[in-house]
Amino acid sequence: MRRLLAALGAVVVSLLSSPIAFSQTFPTKPVTMVVPFAAGGPTDALARIIAESMSRHLGQTVVIDNTTGAAGTIAVGKVVRAPNDGYTVSIGHVGTHVVNGAIYPKLGFDLLSDLEPVILLPSNPQLILSKNDVPAKTLAEFVAYVKANQAKLSAGNAGLGSGSHIGGMAFEKAAGVKLQYVPYRGTGPAMQDLISGQIDLMIDQTSNALPQVRAGKVRAYAITAPARSAAAPDIPTVDEAGLPGMYVTIWHGLWVPKGTPAAVIARLNAAANAALDDPAVRKRLADLGQDIPPADQRSPAALRAFHKAEADKWWPLIKAAGVKIE
Repeated sequence: MRRLLAALGAVVVSLLSSPIAFSQTFPTKPVTMVVPFAAGGPTDALARIIAESMSRHLGQTVVIDNTTGAAGTIAVGKVVRAPNDGYTVSIGHVGTHVVNGAIYPKLGFDLLSDLEPVILLPSNPQLILSKNDVPAKTLAEFVAYVKANQAKLSAGNAGLGSGSHIGGMAFEKAAGVKLQYVPYRGTGPAMQDLISGQIDLMIDQTSNALPQVRAGKVRAYAITAPARSAAAPDIPTVDEAGLPGMYVTIWHGLWVPKGTPAAVIARLNAAANAALDDPAVRKRLADLGQDIPPADQRSPAALRAFHKAEADKWWPLIKAAGVKIE
């Protein structure tokens, strides 16, 4: 009888420690969402909105961890090296999870193979911005002003490879100028310096910039999209304002470490999907100019395919331009 009980006990322990059993009880403690930029920026704002709603659906708090530096590579590496149990989640965007793969040749990890996709999150275009005391009132006047003063004007961004850097590069190419970049640990602090006049301009996501534009703290010249945003119908498109085709969209996603059980990923995906379908969340995101992907684009498999396609698109362009950090 003792042998039988011991054998049964071993079976129970084995079952409870299996990935299937673990995923059925997941989560039993708080989940950490690692944000690659400082508090107050667009990725941080999106993370907090999603995390708040996911917490309700998971029955555990989703804690925000702002791990800054090196345009998000430090934060992403932290998640890559974390236990693959679903309790550490990476939020990032096209800069942190695609562009950095070409800019930083010595990352120490592979953005496509060392992370498991969870879900594609909302995307948003960017705004071409300046501090209020820049004399230009239209985009054409602003481009002329930048051309005449480009050697002394400062442009804020969240580091080489960040979304704001991608927008800056697109503006440089479209306007035929060279920007003098000032890197920050996120566009949250960069925006504060734009408001105070410490820097002159920035290309930033609508989710971070619109509240400041509405408050009259910075000036917006155009939105980097082919159509005006319902959240800011008075801001012209780049086509209307004089830089046709300068379209830049910053998309976000969630990932976990390689080897995380599929059932755990499914649990996180379900919670994030529930958040994106929540009317209150959708309104908050819409007010920030965020576009929520349709349901059929929000599976782990869909993000995997999209992530690969974005790498195939951006990596050759970045490498051809010779933009890299050794």
